[in-house]
Amino acid sequence: MINGNVVGLQARINVIFNLSEGLNIEIGCVVDTGFEGFLTLPADAITKMGLPYLARIDANLADNSNVPVNVFLANILWNGKQREVPVLAMGRRPLIGTALLEDYHLSIDFYNGGTVIVDEIL
Repeated sequence: MINGNVVGLQARINVIFNLSEGLNIEIGCVVDTGFEGFLTLPADAITKMGLPYLARIDANLADNSNVPVNVFLANILWNGKQREVPVLAMGRRPLIGTALLEDYHLSIDFYNGGTVIVDEIL
């Protein structure tokens, strides 16, 4: 089970990124159920973390426009398990998308300080 909380009107969960040389960084991410990818991070954060480059894709935005976006590979700890996931370098706020939530149950108590729970669907 993964726990987070609501801050303002944002459901937030911390994600642990496993970097090279055994370093870990924990980053607070906003759950975005309108984003169908795994994760986004600001480009400068990806540069500082030294994530390996995967590809450049066209990302489709909410206004149906497409923008070119660089994609990197991250090793994260998700529900106690190591996972390699693509990370889009975009925006100013780290986001968790629905691809990372696939096969999980998401529960949010939507008030400031409310709980966010992500748990495997059995």
